[in-house]
Amino acid sequence: MTAAAAPWDPNDPAVASAFDELSLWSAPFGLRLLEAVAFAPNLVVLDVGSGAGFPLLELARRLGPSARVYGVDPWPAGVARTRAKAGTYGLENVVALRAVAERIPLQSGRVDRLVSNNGLNNVQDLPAALAECRRVCKPGAQLVITQNLPDSMRAFYDAYESVLRECGLAFVLPAVATHIHAKRKPLAEMRALLTAAGFEVLRADESTFGLRFLDGTALFRHSFVRLGFLDSWRALCPGPERDRVFTLLETRLNEAARSGGDLRLEIPFVCFEGRARA
Repeated sequence: MTAAAAPWDPNDPAVASAFDELSLWSAPFGLRLLEAVAFAPNLVVLDVGSGAGFPLLELARRLGPSARVYGVDPWPAGVARTRAKAGTYGLENVVALRAVAERIPLQSGRVDRLVSNNGLNNVQDLPAALAECRRVCKPGAQLVITQNLPDSMRAFYDAYESVLRECGLAFVLPAVATHIHAKRKPLAEMRALLTAAGFEVLRADESTFGLRFLDGTALFRHSFVRLGFLDSWRALCPGPERDRVFTLLETRLNEAARSGGDLRLEIPFVCFEGRARA
């Protein structure tokens, strides 16, 4: 498509569907990532954990047709959505692949820029995934990854842990701590893992944003919370106790929101910038 091409029809359902492409959860991480990526012509870019296409598609558009931009994700619906949006936008330089980060279907030493927008925290074997990331990178390739940190949503977890104790379920607390560690590695640990995988970490910029809800009822009914968080939160609690615990937890969050004016969850995160060592 050239600059003189006719604009897309805004009444085309495919255009409207593709336009609504970005969750507010992904955006703060991704905007920081997009600022960090070094642009150049003819780049090969890989987005690990590309989800439904952000920032994969935005990188493809900003870098232009000389770039080749790959995305890998095991989520079939997300990969299909990415391909549909790329087709709607006419992005012929995008390749969305269904794959896990531990087995990236690209040849070794192919990638100039490797990014992951809060995606590597969801892999099954992080050291193996990072080793694969290094394998597909050229020596000197730029690495830019974001991840949320262990204190994310601390107000929620404090309330959850308090309710577990109140219900006589303190034995669940180690599982909560394990869940947090699995999803949100401390900064120093993640830096060490990147170094062990063959990357030199150049910068680790920390930031934070907040998510506000009217109360716990709104939190638990929010579509993205239900998609990405609620099942894993409930799974930590023994089955026969789940409904009781979460009913009480919702009540406690609602009480806190009434007292404070809203329910605010802080999301501290880090953007790592580095390069693949020779």
